[in-house]
Amino acid sequence: MTAESIFEASRLVFERQQAPRIGLVALSTDRTSERDYYQLLAGTGVELVVNRIRFANPVTIENLLAMAPSFTASAEMLLPGEALDAVAFSCTSASVLIGDHKVAEAFGAAKPGAAIVTPPLAAVEGLKALGAKRISLLTPYSFAVSRPMAAYFGTHGFEVDRLTALEIQSDTAMAELSPDSIVDAAIESVSPEADALFISCTALRSVSVVDRIEEKIGRPVVTSNQAAVWRCLAACGARPGRYAPGRLFAQRPISLDSAA
Repeated sequence: MTAESIFEASRLVFERQQAPRIGLVALSTDRTSERDYYQLLAGTGVELVVNRIRFANPVTIENLLAMAPSFTASAEMLLPGEALDAVAFSCTSASVLIGDHKVAEAFGAAKPGAAIVTPPLAAVEGLKALGAKRISLLTPYSFAVSRPMAAYFGTHGFEVDRLTALEIQSDTAMAELSPDSIVDAAIESVSPEADALFISCTALRSVSVVDRIEEKIGRPVVTSNQAAVWRCLAACGARPGRYAPGRLFAQRPISLDSAA
């Protein structure tokens, strides 16, 4: 390259392209959320950045509550000093026990202006968008952790007609449940009268079998990671990607319509 061409190149003006960005705070033991997010975001044009928050098994109320003091610091490490369109906390049970509003306050302190997404609140929006009023719940947790979740959905206007808890103590073991096992548990857990089934837990690899379960039970299925990504995409103004399992991705969050 000649000196003249180097000089001409130095005068070029480069445009900066900014794609929508989602931040994900996953548990340190989580083996599922990142995989699900990358699959569900493929082809959407949305970028994902990830940080981890310390968590110690087993999945007990005490261990879930212990994460709360680290929320803001974990969110701050998602591209420090840069804005994000949405920040998702990838733990359904902790969001229920600590409170969606407290998660939003802590993450919002680190990323002001970002939409804060929790799996249970995203599931509430998804189930309402699907027109569900009576639901069944399937969780991998103990009943001690699961009962507050049933109460949570009750306070959001749903009738919970059946709660099934698999009594698994470790989220590592939850991630190792086979797809066939999840399908079988889902079929057994949904009541004949339910409008929809919610499968809780971001560690559970249920996204991959949503379509199979919907075909088996003939009703909508909403899962934690599916609902959270659906809500994050809406917050970014992005359409679903190439992989969009279940009836949920054809719906628009009611909260966005009511805010319009």
